[in-house]
Amino acid sequence: MGQKTIKKEFEGTSPPAVFIGSKLKYPEVNIGVLSLGEINEEAWEHNAPNHWSEKNEKIERILELRQGLINSKTRTTVKEIRKNNKLLRKIQEVGMATIKADMEIKLKKPPIMKIMKYDQHVMPIGISAKLESLKEIGNLKIPTPVEKIYDDTDMKSAEGIMELYKKGFNEQELTQILSIGVTGLGKNRKLVPTRNSITAVDDLIGRRIIKEILNYETIDKPRIYQGGHLGNYYTIIMIPGIWNYELFETSIPSGKTTTDHETHRGRKNYAEETEGGYYAARIGILEYLKKIKKQATTILYRITTPEYTTPLGVWVCRNSVRKALQEEKKEYETNNETIERARMMIKEKWGYDIKELINKSKIIKLVRTQKRITEWF
Repeated sequence: MGQKTIKKEFEGTSPPAVFIGSKLKYPEVNIGVLSLGEINEEAWEHNAPNHWSEKNEKIERILELRQGLINSKTRTTVKEIRKNNKLLRKIQEVGMATIKADMEIKLKKPPIMKIMKYDQHVMPIGISAKLESLKEIGNLKIPTPVEKIYDDTDMKSAEGIMELYKKGFNEQELTQILSIGVTGLGKNRKLVPTRNSITAVDDLIGRRIIKEILNYETIDKPRIYQGGHLGNYYTIIMIPGIWNYELFETSIPSGKTTTDHETHRGRKNYAEETEGGYYAARIGILEYLKKIKKQATTILYRITTPEYTTPLGVWVCRNSVRKALQEEKKEYETNNETIERARMMIKEKWGYDIKELINKSKIIKLVRTQKRITEWF
């Protein structure tokens, strides 16, 4: 649905969704409630990346859904959430809810239609306007586990997020909860820009799963998975051995490539080259290994094609890996055969030769070095 003309005051439904921008000079941020310009039972669909992936929605449809959202925002500082700010508290309550929120929204000025801005990390948003006040219509339904985490001001943020993750809250919900300052020690709570909270949640959950799978046995044979969606395709090589991880991201036809990696000892620094996509893709791999109770050395080759016309956020990476892992695996006898076969699969499908990337791979070099050492025994 396209965005209708929005007045200064309107009744609208939030999916529910809250967005915290990172464009201002820290510690200042913009915090906004995302809503439709009308009461609508289907508002949830405008903020549902996992649903879009399941339904194989096209980019055009996703942009249409996001264009329908209004970002009613106000400027604040990250620590203001610790004070008795009634407007921030109401926005926070919207973010804590998991069922749609109907609201009366009053803006300082009617919003002006603008071209949507796109980002590699966060989902696109429609128009924005300065918020004056908001009032919920009816009672917001906040899940009991979220209420408990909010009330427990002695629990560290990481533990709160993991507690909710174990109870089945997805990464979209966890990102929002972290972003709006619901978790953590009371004296330390603050707002976190949405862009930062996405990667923080992916990294936190990823590191916790790594600790778990390091106790598992390795897969028996090397294997390949290949798949994805929305112009983002992953060829996944899993090799028997301890957890190591490497990601190559290549845009075709340009051939521009970025890469980052880690060993089982983990990373000390942020993945500067592949950024949020590194942690989002890693989550998909780790959840799969946890499910099958195995560990493996894993190398990912991400190919983005011209089909990916518009950046939609790192959720595309996360869900493209999940889709690839739903495809039938192809097993081989040796590591070298597996790597070469992956190379041919990519070349045959996209006309791009990853031979140079294989030669540059830190993890493949590690695997081959380890193999040569074991041959002496």
